[in-house]
Amino acid sequence: MDDRLGRMSALPRLKLAHTPTPLEAMPNLSERVAGAELFVKRDDCTGLAMGGNKVRQLEFYLGQARAEQADTVLITGAVQSNFVRLAAAAACKMGMACHIQLEERVPETDVVYHNSGNVLLDRILGATVHHYPEGEDESGADRRIQEIATDLRRQGRRPYVIPLAPGHAPLGALGYVIAAQELLTQFDHLGVDFDHVVVASGSGYTHAGLLFGLKALGHTAKLTGICVRRDAAAQRARIRGHCAGIAELLDLTSPITDSDINLDDDFLAPGYGRINQATLEAMELAARLEGLIVDPTYTAKAMAGLIHHARQQGAGCRMLFVHTGGQPGVFGSEPKLTEHFAKNSGSGMPSG
Repeated sequence: MDDRLGRMSALPRLKLAHTPTPLEAMPNLSERVAGAELFVKRDDCTGLAMGGNKVRQLEFYLGQARAEQADTVLITGAVQSNFVRLAAAAACKMGMACHIQLEERVPETDVVYHNSGNVLLDRILGATVHHYPEGEDESGADRRIQEIATDLRRQGRRPYVIPLAPGHAPLGALGYVIAAQELLTQFDHLGVDFDHVVVASGSGYTHAGLLFGLKALGHTAKLTGICVRRDAAAQRARIRGHCAGIAELLDLTSPITDSDINLDDDFLAPGYGRINQATLEAMELAARLEGLIVDPTYTAKAMAGLIHHARQQGAGCRMLFVHTGGQPGVFGSEPKLTEHFAKNSGSGMPSG
C-alpha cells in the first residue's frame, strides 16, 4: 500500500471484488462525440452478484463486521438499490444473514419496479426484506434499522448496521481510495493519462474516495461527479464531509479543497430514479456504439454527463468514465424502457 494513503493497510478489509477491473477504450463513442478520446473503467465487472462499485465499498464494511464478529448485516437503500443487492450477496458469501430495508424513494412506480431487477435478486439471495415508507428521511430510516438491530440482539444475534445518513465514518469510500491507486497503475501500464474523470455521484462515497485518492497520490485530472440523487449544492456539502471523514480514518491531512469538488446536476431532473431524454439517449449511444449497458438511475445519467463534457472539450481531451454498474436496475424500469426502445429497434445504430 502506498505510504501516501496513511494507515489504509491497518483497517479491516475483506477481499470481495475481482480487481483490477478492465480499463478499455471507447473508440466508436469517441468518434461520435467530436473526437474527444474516451475510455471506461469497468467497475461493473467487480464479480460479486452481477458486480458494481459497491463491492469495493463492502470490502471495508464487511471487514469491520467480521472484526466485530457480527453474524447479521443490515442495510437500507432504495427499492432498486444496487448496494442492498450486493450487501445481501456479500453476506451470503460470508455465511451471514442479511436484513434489508427498502425505502420508497421514487414516485409513480409500478409492480415491475417493486418485484423485478434488484428486488428479485434480493429475494433470490435470501435477504429478509423490510420497508420504510419515506424516501427522503435518511435519519429516520437509520433509526428504524437500528430498532431492527436491537430486536435481533434480543434474539441472540450479532448485527452490524451499514448506515445510510452522513455523519458516520465513510468506510465505503476507502474502497475508491484504493481504486484510485489501481487506476494510476493502469495508466502507467497502458501508457495513457487522463485530463478528466467522470463518475455518478449519489451517496457520494465512490466520488469522494476516488477524488481523495487521486489527489493524495498526486494526480491532477479534473474529476466531475454527475448528480443522480440531489442537486449540486447539497451534494457538495456531502462530498466535503466524506473527504474529511476519509482523512480522519487514514490519519491524514485532507488534500481536498472546495475547488476540487466538481459537480454537474444538469442531468438530474426530474429526480432520483426518474428517466429523462438525456438518459435514454446515453443508454442508446453506449449500447449501440460500445455494447455497454448503463442503467437509468445512475450510470446512464453519468454517461449523459460524460458525452456533454466530451462535446464541450472536443478533440485532444482524454476522458475516463467510471462505470459503476447497476445493470439489474434496467429490468426494474422495463415498461418505460420498452416503450421508448421498441420505437427504434432493429437497426443496431443509434438514432441520435
